[in-house]
Amino acid sequence: MSDAVKNRYDFILFYDVQDGNPNGDPDAGNLPRIDAETGMGLVTDVCLKRKIRNYVQLKQEEKSGYDIFIKEKAVLNVLIAEAHDDDRV
Repeated sequence: MSDAVKNRYDFILFYDVQDGNPNGDPDAGNLPRIDAETGMGLVTDVCLKRKIRNYVQLKQEEKSGYDIFIKEKAVLNVLIAEAHDDDRV
């Protein structure tokens, strides 16, 4: 694989949502996730990772080495079959 990411990067993502649901909880009828002590909304690490993956997929759409296996609305069996048929694998 390429040297696309040579170092580890830590970051903080701040964003503001008003009258919205940035990260619904499927176990609670997709209600917003809320910190019980502060009443502030929560966004999980899984949600942030999905947002990053979606961004990379959009920005690097045609570049080799940036394809993402777990995609939104993708059928994994089709992607697995494509990988088996690929001569490079």
